Amino acid sequence: MKPGKIILIILIAALITAFFLFDLGQYLNLAYIKARQAEIDAFNRANPMPAALSFFSMYILVTGLSLPGAAIMSLIGGAIFGLVWGTVLVTFAAPVGATLAFLASRYIFRDVIQRKFARQLKPLNEGIEKEGGFYLFTLRLVPAFPFFIINLVMGLTHIRTITFFLVSQIGMLPGTIVFINAGTQLAKISAISDILSFNLIASFILLGLFPLLAKKTVDFIQARRHRTDPLNKAESEL
Repeated sequence: MKPGKIILIILIAALITAFFLFDLGQYLNLAYIKARQAEIDAFNRANPMPAALSFFSMYILVTGLSLPGAAIMSLIGGAIFGLVWGTVLVTFAAPVGATLAFLASRYIFRDVIQRKFARQLKPLNEGIEKEGGFYLFTLRLVPAFPFFIINLVMGLTHIRTITFFLVSQIGMLPGTIVFINAGTQLAKISAISDILSFNLIASFILLGLFPLLAKKTVDFIQARRHRTDPLNKAESEL
């Protein structure tokens, strides 16, 4: 294994170990944030730029290391910065962190896993090649799929980094707005389940499936027209 990969693995392992060893997850607890909200609000009013940069950096770190807490941090963003600025911060921090996790997975694992599990990854690679960004877009819109798993698995495929970043940013936007908006009503929320109601999840699933269904419909119509077009039919018989 190349020295660069070894150093990166050690660094990631050290950061993840420190997160759990020092119990840093307690600061990403909904009850903790609600208890300290007045202090956090006061700090934000007195130091708006440092507060925004600190939150932005922390969000990238959490998502980049695939640590638990991204959903809570979205709530925190809404509670501290409001709907507009909270959405702006998370909309950029989330895809940056996701792309870092994506690149780490690609750099460390892709070559080895593609060699050893090429057959198992073939359907995923074919889905990416055939559907392009629509495939990732659908996964991003459906909350049933954990985002950190999507980041890591997509790093094993052949999808382009810029495509991953842009599609992730657009695909995560609806969910971001939902969580940020919920965060503005933080005092009324006692658990994440209070946000993701059945109707909301069903709406997201339909929204996520729509691009693929629309593309399939267009492909079917085009293929049917091609078969029934006399000129195309004649060319195919030659």
